[in-house]
Amino acid sequence: MIGERYRKLSGMKSYSMTEVEFMIHEHRIKEIESGSIAEELGIEPGDKLLAINDTEIEDVFDYHFYVNDEELVLLIEKPDGEQWELEIEKDYEEDLGIVFEQGLMDEYRSCRNKCMFCFIDQMPEGMRETLYFKDDDSRLSFLQGNYVTLTNMSDHDIERIIRYHLEPINISFQTTNPELRCRMLHNRFAGEALKKVDRLYEGGIEMNGQIVLCKGVNDGEELERSIRDMSRYIPLLRSVSVVPVGLTKYREGLYPLEPFTKEDAGEVLRTIHRWQEELYEKYGLHFIHAGDEWYILAGEELPEAERYDGYLQLENGVGMLRLLLDEFEESFVRLKGDERKRNVSVATGLLAYPYIRRMAERLEGKYRETRISVYPVKNEFFGELITVSGLITGRDLIRQLKGKCLGERLLLPCSMFRSGETVFLDDITLEEVTEALQVETDIVKSSGQDFIDAIIGDQKYE
Repeated sequence: MIGERYRKLSGMKSYSMTEVEFMIHEHRIKEIESGSIAEELGIEPGDKLLAINDTEIEDVFDYHFYVNDEELVLLIEKPDGEQWELEIEKDYEEDLGIVFEQGLMDEYRSCRNKCMFCFIDQMPEGMRETLYFKDDDSRLSFLQGNYVTLTNMSDHDIERIIRYHLEPINISFQTTNPELRCRMLHNRFAGEALKKVDRLYEGGIEMNGQIVLCKGVNDGEELERSIRDMSRYIPLLRSVSVVPVGLTKYREGLYPLEPFTKEDAGEVLRTIHRWQEELYEKYGLHFIHAGDEWYILAGEELPEAERYDGYLQLENGVGMLRLLLDEFEESFVRLKGDERKRNVSVATGLLAYPYIRRMAERLEGKYRETRISVYPVKNEFFGELITVSGLITGRDLIRQLKGKCLGERLLLPCSMFRSGETVFLDDITLEEVTEALQVETDIVKSSGQDFIDAIIGDQKYE
Protein backbone atom coordinates (compact mmCIF):
# COMPACT_ATOMS: atom_id res chain seq x y z
CA MET A 1 0.00 0.00 0.00
CA ILE A 2 1.25 3.47 -0.83
CA GLY A 3 2.16 5.49 2.28
CA GLU A 4 0.49 8.76 3.17
CA ARG A 5 3.64 10.86 2.70
CA TYR A 6 3.63 10.09 -1.00
CA ARG A 7 1.18 8.31 -3.24
CA LYS A 8 0.51 7.25 -6.78
CA LEU A 9 -2.17 9.65 -8.01
CA SER A 10 -2.86 8.17 -11.43
CA GLY A 11 -2.23 4.85 -13.03
CA MET A 12 -0.93 3.78 -16.39
CA LYS A 13 -1.08 5.86 -19.53
CA SER A 14 -0.07 4.77 -23.01
CA TYR A 15 1.84 7.12 -25.29
CA SER A 16 2.13 6.95 -29.05
CA MET A 17 5.53 6.96 -30.72
CA THR A 18 4.82 10.51 -31.91
CA GLU A 19 4.40 11.72 -28.34
CA VAL A 20 7.72 10.29 -27.24
CA GLU A 21 9.78 11.11 -30.33
CA PHE A 22 11.49 13.92 -28.44
CA MET A 23 12.78 11.46 -25.84
CA ILE A 24 16.15 10.43 -27.22
CA HIS A 25 17.69 9.60 -23.85
CA GLU A 26 16.63 6.30 -22.32
CA HIS A 27 17.83 5.90 -18.76
CA ARG A 28 17.60 2.23 -17.83
CA ILE A 29 17.09 1.48 -14.16
CA LYS A 30 19.61 -0.88 -12.56
CA GLU A 31 18.06 -1.32 -9.11
CA ILE A 32 15.44 0.04 -6.74
CA GLU A 33 16.25 0.75 -3.10
CA SER A 34 14.24 -1.21 -0.58
CA GLY A 35 11.45 0.77 1.08
CA SER A 36 11.78 3.65 -1.40
CA ILE A 37 9.11 5.64 -3.19
CA ALA A 38 10.06 3.94 -6.46
CA GLU A 39 9.50 0.49 -4.95
CA GLU A 40 6.04 1.39 -3.66
CA LEU A 41 5.09 2.75 -7.06
CA GLY A 42 6.01 -0.49 -8.81
CA ILE A 43 9.06 0.83 -10.66
CA GLU A 44 11.43 -2.09 -11.30
CA PRO A 45 14.93 -2.85 -12.59
CA GLY A 46 14.88 -2.87 -16.38
CA ASP A 47 12.37 -0.02 -16.60
CA LYS A 48 13.40 3.19 -18.35
CA LEU A 49 12.94 6.74 -17.16
CA LEU A 50 11.90 8.86 -20.13
CA ALA A 51 10.84 12.19 -18.62
CA ILE A 52 10.04 14.14 -15.45
CA ASN A 53 7.35 16.81 -15.53
CA ASP A 54 7.11 16.54 -19.34
CA THR A 55 10.80 17.33 -19.60
CA GLU A 56 13.27 14.97 -21.20
CA ILE A 57 16.05 14.08 -18.76
CA GLU A 58 19.36 14.57 -20.50
CA ASP A 59 21.63 13.41 -17.70
CA VAL A 60 22.24 13.46 -13.95
CA PHE A 61 22.21 17.29 -13.85
CA ASP A 62 18.59 17.36 -15.04
CA TYR A 63 17.58 14.43 -12.86
CA HIS A 64 18.90 15.92 -9.60
CA PHE A 65 17.23 19.24 -10.36
CA TYR A 66 13.75 17.96 -11.24
CA VAL A 67 13.56 15.09 -8.74
CA ASN A 68 13.88 17.51 -5.80
CA ASP A 69 10.38 18.91 -6.33
CA GLU A 70 7.50 17.97 -4.03
CA GLU A 71 5.21 17.11 -6.94
CA LEU A 72 6.48 15.04 -9.84
CA VAL A 73 5.12 13.37 -12.93
CA LEU A 74 7.38 10.53 -14.05
CA LEU A 75 7.16 8.90 -17.46
CA ILE A 76 8.38 5.30 -17.14
CA GLU A 77 8.67 2.77 -19.95
CA LYS A 78 8.29 -0.92 -19.10
CA PRO A 79 10.34 -3.61 -20.89
CA ASP A 80 7.29 -4.52 -23.01
CA GLY A 81 7.10 -0.95 -24.34
CA GLU A 82 4.18 0.24 -22.26
CA GLN A 83 4.57 3.74 -20.78
CA TRP A 84 3.42 4.59 -17.25
CA GLU A 85 2.70 8.10 -16.09
CA LEU A 86 3.22 8.25 -12.33
CA GLU A 87 2.23 11.33 -10.35
CA ILE A 88 4.03 11.64 -7.03
CA GLU A 89 3.72 13.82 -3.96
CA LYS A 90 6.71 13.73 -1.61
CA ASP A 91 8.89 15.83 0.67
CA TYR A 92 11.21 18.38 -0.93
CA GLU A 93 14.58 16.79 -1.86
CA GLU A 94 13.32 13.34 -0.81
CA ASP A 95 15.00 10.76 -3.02
CA LEU A 96 13.03 8.31 -5.16
CA GLY A 97 15.41 5.40 -4.55
CA ILE A 98 16.32 4.79 -8.20
CA VAL A 99 19.80 3.61 -9.24
CA PHE A 100 20.58 3.87 -12.94
CA GLU A 101 22.82 1.63 -15.02
CA GLN A 102 24.90 4.68 -15.95
CA GLY A 103 25.84 6.79 -12.95
CA LEU A 104 25.85 9.99 -15.00
CA MET A 105 22.77 8.92 -16.99
CA ASP A 106 24.96 9.61 -20.03
CA GLU A 107 28.31 8.60 -21.49
CA TYR A 108 31.37 9.67 -19.50
CA ARG A 109 33.29 12.51 -21.12
CA SER A 110 36.95 11.74 -21.61
CA CYS A 111 39.72 14.28 -21.34
CA ARG A 112 40.75 16.10 -24.51
CA ASN A 113 44.02 17.36 -23.05
CA LYS A 114 47.51 15.93 -23.17
CA CYS A 115 48.78 17.39 -19.91
CA MET A 116 52.54 17.32 -19.39
CA PHE A 117 51.94 16.06 -15.83
CA CYS A 118 49.18 13.51 -16.48
CA PHE A 119 49.60 10.51 -14.17
CA ILE A 120 47.69 8.15 -16.48
CA ASP A 121 50.24 8.75 -19.24
CA GLN A 122 52.90 7.57 -16.76
CA MET A 123 51.39 4.15 -16.12
CA PRO A 124 52.81 0.92 -17.53
CA GLU A 125 50.97 -1.24 -20.02
CA GLY A 126 48.97 -4.27 -19.02
CA MET A 127 46.85 -2.85 -16.18
CA ARG A 128 43.05 -3.03 -16.13
CA GLU A 129 41.39 -0.94 -18.81
CA THR A 130 39.49 1.37 -16.46
CA LEU A 131 42.75 2.79 -15.07
CA TYR A 132 43.58 4.31 -18.45
CA PHE A 133 40.34 6.28 -18.80
CA LYS A 134 40.88 10.02 -18.40
CA ASP A 135 37.71 11.73 -17.22
CA ASP A 136 37.17 15.47 -17.49
CA ASP A 137 33.46 15.61 -16.77
CA SER A 138 31.83 18.51 -14.91
CA ARG A 139 29.10 16.16 -13.67
CA LEU A 140 31.69 14.08 -11.83
CA SER A 141 32.96 17.28 -10.29
CA PHE A 142 29.53 17.92 -8.80
CA LEU A 143 28.79 14.30 -7.83
CA GLN A 144 32.16 12.92 -6.76
CA GLY A 145 34.42 15.92 -6.27
CA ASN A 146 36.57 15.23 -9.34
CA TYR A 147 38.62 18.13 -10.69
CA VAL A 148 37.94 19.34 -14.23
CA THR A 149 39.95 21.55 -16.58
CA LEU A 150 36.88 23.29 -18.11
CA THR A 151 38.14 22.49 -21.63
CA ASN A 152 35.41 19.86 -21.95
CA MET A 153 32.64 22.07 -20.58
CA SER A 154 30.22 23.56 -23.11
CA ASP A 155 28.21 26.76 -22.79
CA HIS A 156 25.19 24.52 -22.31
CA ASP A 157 26.90 22.85 -19.34
CA ILE A 158 27.73 26.22 -17.78
CA GLU A 159 24.16 27.42 -18.21
CA ARG A 160 22.74 24.31 -16.54
CA ILE A 161 25.20 24.48 -13.64
CA ILE A 162 24.13 28.06 -12.98
CA ARG A 163 20.44 27.38 -13.55
CA TYR A 164 20.37 24.33 -11.27
CA HIS A 165 22.91 25.90 -8.91
CA LEU A 166 25.05 22.75 -8.85
CA GLU A 167 28.02 23.30 -6.57
CA PRO A 168 30.79 23.13 -5.71
CA ILE A 169 32.56 22.72 -9.03
CA ASN A 170 36.21 21.68 -8.63
CA ILE A 171 38.59 23.18 -11.16
CA SER A 172 42.12 22.17 -12.18
CA PHE A 173 43.66 25.60 -12.81
CA GLN A 174 47.37 24.66 -12.97
CA THR A 175 48.03 28.28 -13.94
CA THR A 176 46.07 31.43 -14.73
CA ASN A 177 48.50 32.37 -17.49
CA PRO A 178 46.49 31.52 -20.65
CA GLU A 179 49.51 30.85 -22.85
CA LEU A 180 51.22 28.69 -20.25
CA ARG A 181 48.00 26.79 -19.58
CA CYS A 182 47.72 25.94 -23.28
CA ARG A 183 51.26 24.57 -23.17
CA MET A 184 50.79 22.63 -19.92
CA LEU A 185 47.53 21.02 -21.06
CA HIS A 186 48.70 20.72 -24.68
CA ASN A 187 45.36 22.16 -25.73
CA ARG A 188 45.08 25.43 -27.68
CA PHE A 189 41.70 26.14 -26.07
CA ALA A 190 42.90 25.70 -22.47
CA GLY A 191 43.62 29.39 -21.93
CA GLU A 192 40.26 30.49 -23.30
CA ALA A 193 38.55 27.98 -21.01
CA LEU A 194 39.59 30.06 -17.99
CA LYS A 195 36.89 32.59 -18.95
CA LYS A 196 34.32 30.02 -17.82
CA VAL A 197 35.47 30.65 -14.25
CA ASP A 198 34.17 34.21 -14.65
CA ARG A 199 30.77 32.90 -15.72
CA LEU A 200 30.58 30.51 -12.78
CA TYR A 201 31.59 33.32 -10.44
CA GLU A 202 29.00 35.71 -11.89
CA GLY A 203 26.42 32.92 -11.56
CA GLY A 204 27.13 32.58 -7.84
CA ILE A 205 28.58 29.06 -8.06
CA GLU A 206 30.96 27.90 -5.33
CA MET A 207 34.25 26.44 -6.55
CA ASN A 208 37.44 24.83 -5.33
CA GLY A 209 40.72 24.92 -7.21
CA GLN A 210 43.84 22.86 -7.73
CA ILE A 211 47.34 23.53 -8.99
CA VAL A 212 49.61 20.62 -9.89
CA LEU A 213 52.98 22.27 -9.52
CA CYS A 214 55.70 21.39 -12.03
CA LYS A 215 59.27 22.46 -11.37
CA GLY A 216 60.44 25.23 -13.66
CA VAL A 217 57.05 25.48 -15.35
CA ASN A 218 54.27 26.96 -13.20
CA ASP A 219 56.15 27.57 -9.95
CA GLY A 220 58.00 30.71 -8.82
CA GLU A 221 56.59 33.89 -10.36
CA GLU A 222 53.92 31.92 -12.21
CA LEU A 223 52.63 30.53 -8.91
CA GLU A 224 52.56 34.04 -7.50
CA ARG A 225 50.52 35.21 -10.50
CA SER A 226 48.10 32.30 -10.22
CA ILE A 227 47.40 32.87 -6.52
CA ARG A 228 46.94 36.58 -7.08
CA ASP A 229 44.53 36.02 -10.00
CA MET A 230 42.52 33.29 -8.25
CA SER A 231 42.13 35.32 -5.05
CA ARG A 232 39.84 37.67 -7.00
CA TYR A 233 37.21 34.94 -6.96
CA ILE A 234 37.04 34.76 -3.15
CA PRO A 235 34.67 33.89 -1.45
CA LEU A 236 33.01 31.79 -4.19
CA LEU A 237 36.36 30.16 -4.91
CA ARG A 238 36.66 28.74 -1.42
CA SER A 239 40.04 27.04 -1.52
CA VAL A 240 42.93 26.18 -3.81
CA SER A 241 45.38 23.33 -3.22
CA VAL A 242 48.94 23.24 -4.47
CA VAL A 243 50.30 19.70 -4.87
CA PRO A 244 53.61 18.52 -6.35
CA VAL A 245 53.50 16.67 -9.64
CA GLY A 246 53.62 12.89 -9.27
CA LEU A 247 56.43 11.39 -11.34
CA THR A 248 56.58 7.66 -12.04
CA LYS A 249 59.43 5.78 -13.68
CA TYR A 250 57.38 5.36 -16.86
CA ARG A 251 58.00 8.79 -18.43
CA GLU A 252 59.82 7.83 -21.59
CA GLY A 253 58.84 10.19 -24.40
CA LEU A 254 57.00 12.58 -22.06
CA TYR A 255 57.85 16.16 -21.09
CA PRO A 256 61.11 16.12 -19.07
CA LEU A 257 59.84 17.11 -15.62
CA GLU A 258 62.14 17.06 -12.59
CA PRO A 259 61.30 16.23 -8.97
CA PHE A 260 61.26 19.02 -6.39
CA THR A 261 64.10 19.19 -3.85
CA LYS A 262 63.96 20.01 -0.15
CA GLU A 263 64.98 23.59 -0.93
CA ASP A 264 62.30 23.85 -3.62
CA ALA A 265 59.65 22.65 -1.16
CA GLY A 266 60.74 25.23 1.39
CA GLU A 267 60.37 27.99 -1.18
CA VAL A 268 56.91 26.81 -2.20
CA LEU A 269 55.81 26.79 1.44
CA ARG A 270 57.17 30.29 2.03
CA THR A 271 55.13 31.56 -0.91
CA ILE A 272 51.97 29.84 0.27
CA HIS A 273 52.36 30.91 3.90
CA ARG A 274 52.90 34.53 2.90
CA TRP A 275 49.73 34.53 0.83
CA GLN A 276 47.82 32.76 3.59
CA GLU A 277 48.66 35.53 6.05
CA GLU A 278 47.69 38.25 3.61
CA LEU A 279 44.43 36.64 2.53
CA TYR A 280 43.38 35.63 6.05
CA GLU A 281 43.76 39.21 7.21
CA LYS A 282 41.65 40.42 4.28
CA TYR A 283 39.02 37.68 3.92
CA GLY A 284 39.16 35.62 7.11
CA LEU A 285 40.26 32.43 5.31
CA HIS A 286 43.64 31.05 4.29
CA PHE A 287 42.41 30.08 0.79
CA ILE A 288 45.66 28.66 -0.64
CA HIS A 289 46.83 25.35 0.84
CA ALA A 290 49.92 23.18 0.46
CA GLY A 291 49.64 19.42 0.08
CA ASP A 292 51.10 17.37 2.94
CA GLU A 293 54.00 16.22 0.75
CA TRP A 294 55.51 19.72 0.72
CA TYR A 295 55.94 19.75 4.51
CA ILE A 296 57.50 16.30 4.60
CA LEU A 297 59.86 17.09 1.71
CA ALA A 298 60.87 20.39 3.32
CA GLY A 299 61.28 18.79 6.76
CA GLU A 300 58.80 21.24 8.31
CA GLU A 301 56.05 20.68 10.86
CA LEU A 302 52.49 20.32 9.64
CA PRO A 303 50.26 23.38 10.19
CA GLU A 304 47.69 23.42 12.98
CA ALA A 305 44.13 22.38 12.12
CA GLU A 306 42.83 25.96 11.97
CA ARG A 307 45.04 26.71 8.96
CA TYR A 308 43.09 24.25 6.79
CA ASP A 309 39.80 26.21 6.81
CA GLY A 310 37.70 23.14 7.58
CA TYR A 311 39.69 20.65 5.48
CA LEU A 312 38.10 21.49 2.12
CA GLN A 313 40.91 19.77 0.20
CA LEU A 314 41.31 16.45 2.02
CA GLU A 315 40.87 14.41 -1.17
CA ASN A 316 43.89 16.23 -2.59
CA GLY A 317 46.07 15.18 0.32
CA VAL A 318 45.81 18.56 2.02
CA GLY A 319 45.58 18.22 5.79
CA MET A 320 45.07 14.45 5.85
CA LEU A 321 48.01 13.88 8.17
CA ARG A 322 47.10 16.74 10.50
CA LEU A 323 43.54 15.46 10.78
CA LEU A 324 44.79 11.91 11.40
CA LEU A 325 47.13 13.05 14.17
CA ASP A 326 44.51 15.24 15.85
CA GLU A 327 41.87 12.50 15.75
CA PHE A 328 44.38 10.07 17.21
CA GLU A 329 45.40 12.47 19.99
CA GLU A 330 41.80 13.26 20.90
CA SER A 331 41.12 9.59 21.61
CA PHE A 332 44.59 8.70 22.91
CA VAL A 333 44.54 11.13 25.84
CA ARG A 334 41.40 9.46 27.17
CA LEU A 335 42.76 5.91 27.01
CA LYS A 336 43.43 4.26 30.38
CA GLY A 337 45.88 1.69 29.10
CA ASP A 338 46.26 -1.83 30.46
CA GLU A 339 48.32 -5.01 30.14
CA ARG A 340 46.51 -6.53 27.18
CA LYS A 341 48.72 -8.36 24.72
CA ARG A 342 48.68 -7.48 21.03
CA ASN A 343 51.18 -8.22 18.28
CA VAL A 344 50.20 -6.56 15.03
CA SER A 345 51.85 -4.97 12.01
CA VAL A 346 50.96 -1.98 9.87
CA ALA A 347 51.99 -1.32 6.26
CA THR A 348 51.94 2.19 4.83
CA GLY A 349 53.53 4.41 2.21
CA LEU A 350 56.72 6.37 2.78
CA LEU A 351 54.78 9.63 3.07
CA ALA A 352 52.76 8.65 6.14
CA TYR A 353 55.29 6.30 7.72
CA PRO A 354 56.88 8.72 10.26
CA TYR A 355 53.44 9.69 11.56
CA ILE A 356 52.08 6.16 11.73
CA ARG A 357 55.26 5.09 13.54
CA ARG A 358 54.84 7.94 16.02
CA MET A 359 51.25 6.92 16.81
CA ALA A 360 52.28 3.28 17.19
CA GLU A 361 54.99 4.21 19.70
CA ARG A 362 52.50 6.25 21.72
CA LEU A 363 50.18 3.25 21.94
CA GLU A 364 53.03 0.91 22.91
CA GLY A 365 53.91 3.31 25.72
CA LYS A 366 50.40 3.10 27.17
CA TYR A 367 49.84 -0.62 26.46
CA ARG A 368 53.16 -2.14 27.62
CA GLU A 369 52.38 -5.66 26.40
CA THR A 370 51.41 -4.52 22.91
CA ARG A 371 53.84 -4.70 19.99
CA ILE A 372 53.20 -2.76 16.78
CA SER A 373 55.55 -3.18 13.81
CA VAL A 374 55.18 -0.43 11.17
CA TYR A 375 56.60 -1.14 7.71
CA PRO A 376 57.13 1.54 5.05
CA VAL A 377 56.51 0.11 1.58
CA LYS A 378 58.60 1.56 -1.24
CA ASN A 379 56.77 1.96 -4.51
CA GLU A 380 58.90 -0.18 -6.78
CA PHE A 381 56.02 -0.56 -9.23
CA PHE A 382 55.61 3.14 -10.08
CA GLY A 383 58.98 4.31 -8.80
CA GLU A 384 60.27 5.52 -5.45
CA LEU A 385 59.19 9.12 -6.09
CA ILE A 386 55.61 7.94 -5.54
CA THR A 387 55.20 7.83 -1.76
CA VAL A 388 51.45 7.79 -1.05
CA SER A 389 49.75 4.67 0.35
CA GLY A 390 46.98 4.83 -2.25
CA LEU A 391 49.34 3.86 -5.08
CA ILE A 392 50.96 0.84 -3.43
CA THR A 393 50.40 -2.38 -5.34
CA GLY A 394 49.77 -5.82 -3.98
CA ARG A 395 52.96 -7.12 -5.58
CA ASP A 396 55.13 -4.55 -3.80
CA LEU A 397 53.39 -5.30 -0.54
CA ILE A 398 53.98 -9.04 -0.82
CA ARG A 399 57.56 -8.70 -2.03
CA GLN A 400 58.65 -6.34 0.75
CA LEU A 401 56.77 -7.93 3.65
CA LYS A 402 57.57 -11.54 2.83
CA GLY A 403 59.48 -13.05 5.73
CA LYS A 404 58.90 -10.05 8.03
CA CYS A 405 57.58 -10.41 11.58
CA LEU A 406 53.93 -9.52 10.97
CA GLY A 407 52.46 -10.70 14.25
CA GLU A 408 48.87 -11.86 14.57
CA ARG A 409 47.42 -9.43 12.01
CA LEU A 410 48.54 -7.10 9.24
CA LEU A 411 46.67 -3.78 9.06
CA LEU A 412 46.35 -2.01 5.70
CA PRO A 413 44.92 1.49 5.08
CA CYS A 414 41.71 1.65 3.08
CA SER A 415 43.39 4.03 0.60
CA MET A 416 45.28 1.07 -0.88
CA PHE A 417 42.06 -0.36 -2.30
CA ARG A 418 39.45 0.48 -4.86
CA SER A 419 36.45 2.11 -3.18
CA GLY A 420 34.17 -0.55 -1.72
CA GLU A 421 36.41 -3.40 -2.92
CA THR A 422 39.38 -5.40 -1.70
CA VAL A 423 41.53 -5.18 -4.84
CA PHE A 424 44.86 -3.36 -5.27
CA LEU A 425 45.78 -1.29 -8.34
CA ASP A 426 47.53 -4.27 -9.91
CA ASP A 427 44.43 -6.47 -9.42
CA ILE A 428 46.03 -8.45 -6.59
CA THR A 429 43.27 -9.20 -4.07
CA LEU A 430 43.37 -8.95 -0.30
CA GLU A 431 42.86 -12.71 -0.17
CA GLU A 432 45.97 -13.25 -2.30
CA VAL A 433 48.02 -11.03 0.04
CA THR A 434 46.70 -12.96 3.04
CA GLU A 435 47.65 -16.25 1.43
CA ALA A 436 51.09 -15.09 0.29
CA LEU A 437 52.08 -13.59 3.66
CA GLN A 438 50.33 -16.21 5.78
CA VAL A 439 48.83 -13.65 8.12
CA GLU A 440 45.33 -12.38 8.81
CA THR A 441 44.82 -9.01 7.11
CA ASP A 442 42.40 -6.21 8.00
CA ILE A 443 41.54 -2.98 6.20
CA VAL A 444 41.59 0.09 8.46
CA LYS A 445 39.50 3.17 7.81
CA SER A 446 41.18 6.55 7.65
CA SER A 447 40.57 8.20 11.02
CA GLY A 448 42.83 8.25 14.09
CA GLN A 449 40.09 6.58 16.11
CA ASP A 450 39.91 3.78 13.53
CA PHE A 451 43.65 3.26 13.89
CA ILE A 452 43.34 2.84 17.66
CA ASP A 453 40.32 0.55 17.34
CA ALA A 454 42.08 -1.69 14.82
CA ILE A 455 45.11 -2.19 17.09
CA ILE A 456 43.68 -2.14 20.60
CA GLY A 457 40.11 -3.30 20.14
CA ASP A 458 37.74 -2.47 22.99
CA GLN A 459 39.21 0.34 25.07
CA LYS A 460 38.64 1.80 28.48
CA TYR A 461 38.52 5.59 28.60
CA GLU A 462 39.20 7.90 31.51
